[in-house]
Amino acid sequence: MTSPATATSAVTAAENGTSTKAPSALSSDFETFLTMLTVQMKNQDPLNPIESADFAVQLATFSGVEQQVKTNDLLTVLSGQIGLGGLSELAGWVGMQARAEAPSYFDGATPVDLAPAARSGADAAVLVVTDSTGRQVAQKPISPALDSYAWGGTNDAGQLLGAGQYSFALQSYASGSLIGTDPVAAYTRVTEVQSGADGALLTLEGGATIAADTVSALRDG
Repeated sequence: MTSPATATSAVTAAENGTSTKAPSALSSDFETFLTMLTVQMKNQDPLNPIESADFAVQLATFSGVEQQVKTNDLLTVLSGQIGLGGLSELAGWVGMQARAEAPSYFDGATPVDLAPAARSGADAAVLVVTDSTGRQVAQKPISPALDSYAWGGTNDAGQLLGAGQYSFALQSYASGSLIGTDPVAAYTRVTEVQSGADGALLTLEGGATIAADTVSALRDG
């Protein structure tokens, strides 16, 4: 026979665990509570029925679990609406060029605009270009004072490279010694905005995906 103390303890333990469960698990605990309460009422001792105060405690627990289920469902809906609102704001980025430290797409003809930033104290700089496999395809000496550079898509021999994704890094030198290598931001057209687990994501031309908050500049495509 199920005692009031045992049933109440089990229900209380189930309720205490709901704060870390998904709504589906919380709903399952809610159904379990109803089953336990029904079994308890059917099996109570006619000569020693459950005290009304015990029923009051269990009904209060019942109400609390029900309210938690509804609150969690509401928060899930609100979270989804907030996420969609953020995507709506970023929808205008599609078709624009975003500047970010990410692989950029070279179409085989149009130069890729870069934003190099040499380290403080550098008196020379070298732009290093790698393809989608990580293979170095070009090494171009540039002025460390430059904050913009148009890479024409050629290798060290001046030959035009094929269309594809390319990544860029800048080696900074002082008195002939390498003092650091840093990624170079490039402009790439945004083709899609999507929702990710940690925020909005942008898909760039060529297929690279970056977090929206890593974009340092935007311009018309």
